[in-house]
Amino acid sequence: MNKVQMTLDEINALAASALIAAGATQEQTKPLAAAVAAAEADGIASHGLAYVPTYCEHLRCGKVDGKAVPDITKPKPALIVADAKSGFAHPAIDAGFNMLIPLAREMGIAGLAVRNSYNCGVLGYHTERLAAAGLLGLGYTNAPASIAPFGGRKAVIGTNPFAIAAPDGKGGAAISIDQSASVIAKSEVMRRKREGAAIPEGWAFGPDGQPTTDPDIALKGTMAPSGGYKGFGAGLMVELLAAAASGAVLAMDASPFSGPVGGPPRTGQFFIAIDVATSSGGAFAERVARIVEAIAAQEGAHIPGSKRKSARERSSAGVAVSADLVKQIKELAEQR
Repeated sequence: MNKVQMTLDEINALAASALIAAGATQEQTKPLAAAVAAAEADGIASHGLAYVPTYCEHLRCGKVDGKAVPDITKPKPALIVADAKSGFAHPAIDAGFNMLIPLAREMGIAGLAVRNSYNCGVLGYHTERLAAAGLLGLGYTNAPASIAPFGGRKAVIGTNPFAIAAPDGKGGAAISIDQSASVIAKSEVMRRKREGAAIPEGWAFGPDGQPTTDPDIALKGTMAPSGGYKGFGAGLMVELLAAAASGAVLAMDASPFSGPVGGPPRTGQFFIAIDVATSSGGAFAERVARIVEAIAAQEGAHIPGSKRKSARERSSAGVAVSADLVKQIKELAEQR
């Protein structure tokens, strides 16, 4: 595959030009294009430029309202509610965070419920922003149904990622955990389908409930829960927070994040920000440093989030992306 080197600013600008051409406003575009560039910087290509054609398709077919203006309210002293109005999740999350961060510092703990939104991309991208503000950030997001209950065949919940990021006291995250309730993110199966490649056995099941290595059959079936019944339980926890508690559409009622079928998915997110410096009596940073040290001291051990952090540091010199993908997005940017 031919690659071209691009700076993060160039990636941001390319994504923004295509989104605006597809009908998104500057307000909807700016936070999403920044997240696309951040995903490329972190080495998460599945949520970078590769997702832009889908974003554009969904803007044009009406699955996303590119002119939506999020509605932000504070119904309780420590609770914020953001209605994305069927627009992209990122503008609603940004607007919510503008209130959530100072509120969590004031109250010690605060929550943000986001409803009627869309795929929020890399969930850890958002929780790491809370960590950068010195807060312990927890995030939950539901997705269209793709995981069946353990022992069942009909999908009830989505891959439903959850994330937590611990502040390092230096404007970053000491630990950043971001994982889905499935063995692998569904976007990875979609990527394999686009590339015409097989998926490893154990990632998904076909409509008959049998394991498959064919991504096309997998996308017609269900994703395998991580850890069997435990993975389904984790995904159900996310569903309770991101959908039921936020007032968003349940996974089993949401339209797909892929393809033009159905209207806006109107899924949701839930974020919790905690002033851990206060709750721990000032001991949080030292405790986390000891955990990180214990992990790092073991040869071959991996600190959650370190791979993304390393990729981010290298990205200052630019990121290699598919030349064909860049050409496709440039063509989308020229469609008015």
